[in-house]
Amino acid sequence: MGYANGLLCPQGKQPLLSFGVISDVQYADVPHCRSFLGVPRYYRHSVCVLQRAVQKWNEEKPQFVLNFGDIVDGFCPKDQSMIAVKKIVNEFDKFNGPVYHMIGNHCLYNLPRKDLLPLLRIPGHDGRAYFDFSSIPEYRFVILDAYDISAIGWPENHPFTVKALKVLQERNPNSDKNSPNGLVGLERRFLKFNEGVGEEQLEWLDHVLQESTKLNQNVVVCCHLPLDPGASSLSALCWNYDEVMDVIHRYNCVKACLGGHDHKGGHSVDSHGVHHRVLEAALECPPGTDSFGHIDAFDDRLSLFGTDRMKSTEMVFRH
Repeated sequence: MGYANGLLCPQGKQPLLSFGVISDVQYADVPHCRSFLGVPRYYRHSVCVLQRAVQKWNEEKPQFVLNFGDIVDGFCPKDQSMIAVKKIVNEFDKFNGPVYHMIGNHCLYNLPRKDLLPLLRIPGHDGRAYFDFSSIPEYRFVILDAYDISAIGWPENHPFTVKALKVLQERNPNSDKNSPNGLVGLERRFLKFNEGVGEEQLEWLDHVLQESTKLNQNVVVCCHLPLDPGASSLSALCWNYDEVMDVIHRYNCVKACLGGHDHKGGHSVDSHGVHHRVLEAALECPPGTDSFGHIDAFDDRLSLFGTDRMKSTEMVFRH
């Protein structure tokens, strides 16, 4: 593995495993434009970022790749959604190893869950996209479905849709439920493009963390939406990030929460010593620049080696 942007491996130690990371490719065959905040977005170029990432990963040979969601953009013409998703999945499939996908809001703007999950080969159940895996005994990776309780992706009359719309009605007075106007502080997270984690998934998470504690595993929680206000814009947080973190903080096994969605990226360490690293978006890379990386996992840290816009980060465990 390389030593990008000045990070060095702990003296004399080899990583237990390495894995590739990328987030928010948000490809669409439409011209470049700016976000509602005025940030340039390079919809056609983002596939080039992914192609260079896959080429680099195949050279470095990480054990697997994590894609943190939003592989296509909401601006993708709806008659091209299936074609665009398949195009990006095909690019990921050029990696010589497993790729684990998360779903994001832009994925669900394009395709319903019943079509999206099989394309991404997400091993969920009943249309839900959370799962866990362990490629070595020392580590477990927990993939959360941040759009479990959601007004997008489920049928209109689905109980999770109804519940999400009720939350939005109660917490966001704007007619445009993606607008944070008038919302203050942490209330700014109650937007339609964020959504939340359901009770059944929280119970499942608790069970997985119990098992990981018994096995003395380090756990990395992965979620499209950020789970800590210190690492993210308040308007990008998971609705019930606090409930998710209440479960996580019951155990000492979770060492890091990795996410996407908030394109500028961020890093924080919460009061329990859990690292929160939000990854910089591939979508916002001007032509010729990149945002992807790989993470080396040791028994006492995670070392993110980023490329260009993705900042390298050393995440040393507190316990």
